[in-house]
Amino acid sequence: MQDIPHPKRTRGRPRGSAPDKGTGTVQALDRGLTLLTALAKRDQATLTDLAYRTGMPPSSAHRTLTTLQAHGYVDFDEATGEWSIGVESFRTGASFIRRAHVAEVAREVMRDLVAATGETANLAVPHADEVVFVGQEETANPIRALFQTGTRAPMHASGIGKALLAARSQAAVEALVQRTGLPEFTRTTHATPQALFADLERIRQRGWALDDEERYAGMRCVAAAIWDARGRAVAGLSVSGPTVRFSHLVIAEVGPQVRRAAAEITRRLGGEPHLADVA
Repeated sequence: MQDIPHPKRTRGRPRGSAPDKGTGTVQALDRGLTLLTALAKRDQATLTDLAYRTGMPPSSAHRTLTTLQAHGYVDFDEATGEWSIGVESFRTGASFIRRAHVAEVAREVMRDLVAATGETANLAVPHADEVVFVGQEETANPIRALFQTGTRAPMHASGIGKALLAARSQAAVEALVQRTGLPEFTRTTHATPQALFADLERIRQRGWALDDEERYAGMRCVAAAIWDARGRAVAGLSVSGPTVRFSHLVIAEVGPQVRRAAAEITRRLGGEPHLADVA
């Protein structure tokens, strides 16, 4: 495909650029993302090239690029007058790659877990102060817990959320509680810091978490954290089902199964389990 013809290239910085007035936050963000998208399609590009391809005034494009440069999202080569993608853009994209990798690595283990337990297996990752479900393997049972991809859940009232909180320091958990509070969804939700911290200690001791109807009445969930090669709890694995099938006697058997399955995913990611004995 031929390149779109454009005006003669100039150096990477305009002369006498005057600031736009009345530029709102959303407009500035839109410009930044548009420039990053255009720059990502080319190894390097001049300011004139980018302004032409995005339809931005060179002065506005330059200010946006300079802001992105200050945060490491783009780089500027003084010798050639060309802009390129910076290391922070790589790190941001690598976050998605890591999560996608976790989902791919976990798929086979999740299928085996469904076959062993007869219940639905879920995979979720932490995002801000919540967990986001990124994968699921369903059971054939007619009554089952379903979480669509992208569904969010509060940390303190979900099995995976609590498994991930148990991997954090007390100070980090306290900071989260201060930000989000502890909303009470059912009569068994941990709505006080004391109750939550006591449960997190139990999770650390046994290596798996229990959501005992703490988000939805009639549903229970057992979960364990997944660790990457850098020693970070990057995801969580759970098995969930209705209380009519998920008795506490069943949970006592499923808990270690989930713990071992999470440990297997951890090993496949090159990490080592940090909670309890997985033998």
